[in-house]
Amino acid sequence: MAAAYQILIADDHPLFRSALQQALTLGLGAQARLTEVADIAELQACLAERTDWDLVLLDLNMPGAYGFSGLVLLRGQYPQVPVVMISAQEEPAVVQRAREFGASGFIPKSSDLSTLQQAVSQVLDGDTWWPPQVEGAAALSEEAKAASAGLASLTPQQFRVLTMLCEGLLNKQIAFELNVSEATVKAHATAIFRKLGVRTRTQAALLLQQLESTSS
Repeated sequence: MAAAYQILIADDHPLFRSALQQALTLGLGAQARLTEVADIAELQACLAERTDWDLVLLDLNMPGAYGFSGLVLLRGQYPQVPVVMISAQEEPAVVQRAREFGASGFIPKSSDLSTLQQAVSQVLDGDTWWPPQVEGAAALSEEAKAASAGLASLTPQQFRVLTMLCEGLLNKQIAFELNVSEATVKAHATAIFRKLGVRTRTQAALLLQQLESTSS
């Protein structure tokens, strides 16, 4: 008997996670082992714990991420794991950005059950799956490409520090949240700014905004 697919469902809405789980269980049956997470920190913990995930289904707007920053982080740190974005934002530009940032597919939340199952099956088979509205969308700006490259080079801990910096937390607050020293936070910040090519928190926040799903 073939090994079961290991699938991570990353969405902060319990009802939608439950609906996804039911749809995948119906479509894949005993072939699927499903794990649910509600934010980026939980997602990172699961990915750090094991590396043999077959698929991550990632909500576009997750706690702990700025738009596509969660996708970019996964593609940078775990390039072997396919990521399919799932979102209620279905505009062609959003779908196109998901593709350019390295997703293996994009499933609109308005999709019916059979479409969702078909999309997941295709990606598990090593293919990609895109809705028709992706065609003809504008390409990424050079700023967004640069932001993506810089973010992809961050470690998971640096990514957490960056999001906290951009949320306005002080070094001592970040140190408390992560249970590290202020000196460690400052060292992380220095490394983050160097990798992103910026000098201040404000510049880092502006760069992160390039990955928002609503950016042009």
